[in-house]
Amino acid sequence: MLVAGATGVLGRPLVPILVERGHVVAGLTRSQGDVVRELGAEPIVCDVYDAERLRELVGRFAPDVVVSLLTDLPDEIERIGEYAERNNRMRREGVRQLRAAAPAVPLIVESVAFELPPPGAAAVREMEALADVSIRLARLSGPGTYDPDCAGAGERIHVADAARLFADAVDGSASS
Repeated sequence: MLVAGATGVLGRPLVPILVERGHVVAGLTRSQGDVVRELGAEPIVCDVYDAERLRELVGRFAPDVVVSLLTDLPDEIERIGEYAERNNRMRREGVRQLRAAAPAVPLIVESVAFELPPPGAAAVREMEALADVSIRLARLSGPGTYDPDCAGAGERIHVADAARLFADAVDGSASS
């Protein structure tokens, strides 16, 4: 199985859970192959926008399930507006590239359960249309998030709980 975004906020807790559950995991990352190895997975170092290389590397690994945790967000929440177009592109094109690289296997995507402005909402709809399963999450809290102390207002889900939701979805898709 392949986790795209394996070194991100949600990928870091998810990959070890999948490995512990007995999955052979590849982690797609732009540059952090060493981190993917530390998490227990085989690194696939590739930019998701490099369609030809992505198809080659994903095809070589031959995953039975693909999980997309792809985002393009800043480290500082104050800069989130500056990244909206980049994150929308990731949802549209990045996920489309993943689907093209592994067209015959289930694709599980990370989505949002809250409203986004129109360009973001459209990008989410396009991404979800490519997926077999969309897991819509509230805002994330916990390590690596904009709410590391879990003290934020509004609906939140801790990254550890979100990772378990994805692991359960993978288990369900892999056994289907």
